[in-house]
Amino acid sequence: CPQYAIASLSVNPNPTITVNTSTICVGQQTATLTANGASTYTWAPGTGLSSTNGAVVNGNPVSTQAYTVSGTDGNGCTGNATTTITVNSLPTITTNSATICVGQQTATLTANGATTYSWIPGTGLSSTTASVVTGNPASTQNYTLVGMDANGCLNGTVTTIAVNPLPTVTVNSATICAGQQTATLTANGASTYSWIPGTGLSSTTGAVVTGTPGATENYTVVGMDANGC
Repeated sequence: CPQYAIASLSVNPNPTITVNTSTICVGQQTATLTANGASTYTWAPGTGLSSTNGAVVNGNPVSTQAYTVSGTDGNGCTGNATTTITVNSLPTITTNSATICVGQQTATLTANGATTYSWIPGTGLSSTTASVVTGNPASTQNYTLVGMDANGCLNGTVTTIAVNPLPTVTVNSATICAGQQTATLTANGASTYSWIPGTGLSSTTGAVVTGTPGATENYTVVGMDANGC
């Protein structure tokens, strides 16, 4: 006499794992990856990750990295998902330096390599945010230029406006008798000299000139040093 029995085979679905992606700037930020859909999780590879287990991990790889997260549910079923941490490089920020004479010149500094800029400090500058700024600080000043690119990544560089002092020019005065004597005027304190006006002078250039004006005459001597001040 035959007998019958019924067997039931239950098939559980695999979990659907979801995970976010992230974009960071190399060396400046840490990405947070969060997995959902299962009970336990395993991440591979572990490159740049704070852990290879857990629903939430932090990552700061040095270059763009793809990850696979495997999730297991309460039934022991496993599902997989892939994600990527995109790593953007930092901008290369450049700018010129400049040398000026105090109170006589203005330097122009031009920034390149980013989208927006910040100059620190603002001492003596026409702007703290423009890509091209002018500066006339009262003394030599170092500036830090920070640039941000379209990806939100920051980098910086340092530049200097060197401020040279003005030379201290001295010159003697002289008294002569009209038509009888020649005066010698000697300038000091600079490298080259210019005399204004040239009336009655042996030369309008040089540290030492002789003069025989027909009447009392005032002269201005302009001296330029090795820095062009």
